Amino acid sequence: MLDLHPAPADMARLVIEGLSRTPKQLPAWFLYDNEGSRLFDAICEQPEYGLTRTETALLSRHAPAMAAAMGEGVLVEFGAGSARKVSPLLEALAPPAYVALDISAEHLQEACRNLQQRHPSIPVLGICCDYSQLQQLPEQPLLAGQRRLGFYPGSSLGNFDPDEAVTLLGQFSRLLGSDGRLLIGIDQPRSAAALEAAYNDRAGHSAAFARNLLVRLNRELAGSFDPGSFRYEAHWQAQDSRIAMALVSERDQQVSLDGTPWRFAAGEALITEYSHKYSPEAFTALAAAAGWRALERWGADDGSFSLHLLQPAAAGAEPGRLSI
Repeated sequence: MLDLHPAPADMARLVIEGLSRTPKQLPAWFLYDNEGSRLFDAICEQPEYGLTRTETALLSRHAPAMAAAMGEGVLVEFGAGSARKVSPLLEALAPPAYVALDISAEHLQEACRNLQQRHPSIPVLGICCDYSQLQQLPEQPLLAGQRRLGFYPGSSLGNFDPDEAVTLLGQFSRLLGSDGRLLIGIDQPRSAAALEAAYNDRAGHSAAFARNLLVRLNRELAGSFDPGSFRYEAHWQAQDSRIAMALVSERDQQVSLDGTPWRFAAGEALITEYSHKYSPEAFTALAAAAGWRALERWGADDGSFSLHLLQPAAAGAEPGRLSI
C-alpha cells in the first residue's frame, strides 16, 4: 500500500479555513479515520439507508453489461472504503489489476487484504490519499501502459458543491486518460422524510459518525471539543437539492484547536458534510460541464439511484461552469 495521506500541517490549514467560513464547515474526508470508517459501514447496514443495498443489487444484476460497455483496463476505485461493492465488477471485468484509493489507511489496508483473498488472481494496490487533491496516479508497474477504468460508487460526489463536483470530475478525466471510462453512482432526490431518516438513523450511528469528527480533531490537532455539547442534525434543503448534516452547539462555548481559540454561539452549526442529490438529467448536465459524455445508465426501479457510465467528450477538454 502507498501512503499519500495529507500531513497534519495540511489538516491544520484546512481546519483554519473551514472554521473561518460562515457557516463553519470542514472537509468531509475528515470524518473518515479508522473509527469513522467503521461507523460509516454500520450506517450502510441500517434499514433507513437503502443506498448501499440498492447500488449493490444494481451491480450484481448488471455487472456483465457494465463490463462489456467499459472494456478492458485497470480498475481504479475512488473512495473505496471497505471495497464491498466492487466484486461483481471484478468478476465481470477480470482486470489486469485493481487500484483502491481511500483516505483511511487502516481501513484501506484491511479492505485490500480481504479483497485480495476473494480475488487472488487480480493484483490489488491500495493508495491512501485525498483523491480530490490527487494530481496524478503514482508511477506503478500495475498501471504502466494500461487503459484506466474509474469506479466511483456510493454517491460520494454529492459531498462536493456542484462547482467543486465539476472540478473533481474534470480531475478524474485527467487521471483516467482520454480513453478511460468512469462508472459513477448517483443518489437521486426523493421525499424529505426518507432522506432525513437515511442520514439520521434511529440507532444513532449517523450521530456517532459526526461526533467522531470532534474526537479526531481532539486527538490529532490538540483540540478541546466536548462532543456531548453538540447535537447532530440532518435536514433536507430542497432549494439546493441536498441534505445538510451538522453538529449544532448546545451553548455558547469556546474550543481550542492547535492552540487557536474558536467560539461557537448557542445554536451555531458546524457543517460536517453535504450530500447533493441529482436527477439523471441534472447529473448528465454536471458531467457534461466537466467534459464527460454519458454512455449508459442503470437505474433502480423506484427511481432512487442510478449508476452512470461516462466517457471523455473530447481529449483535452477543460471543465466548464455548471448551469442548471
